[in-house]
Amino acid sequence: MQYALIIREAAEDFARRADPAYRDGWVAYSKALAQAGIMTGGAGLTGPETGTIVRRKGEEHDVQDGPYPDGKEQLGGFYLIDVPDIDTALEWATRVPISDKGSVEVRPRLQM
Repeated sequence: MQYALIIREAAEDFARRADPAYRDGWVAYSKALAQAGIMTGGAGLTGPETGTIVRRKGEEHDVQDGPYPDGKEQLGGFYLIDVPDIDTALEWATRVPISDKGSVEVRPRLQM
């Protein structure tokens, strides 16, 4: 079954992306997923200041450019993995190299 590992990062985590030691942890984790043969997709995302939100209001659309200071954590990226069960997905989630201020949400992929 496929699961999304949804990575949320604090503002200072986005700033640390230029640090080779921080980046190396993410590269190693991505390689481990690939070597295990379970990574089916994913991507890191640019900082929240580069985002744009589109909200529907009836027949109209409201477009708002970032940054979005109201959240302590922002979407930093995601992995899609194909593993037998939620327990295996959770085990891989515990290995994501997030900081103490980040989080990983594990969610099954919707089968359509």
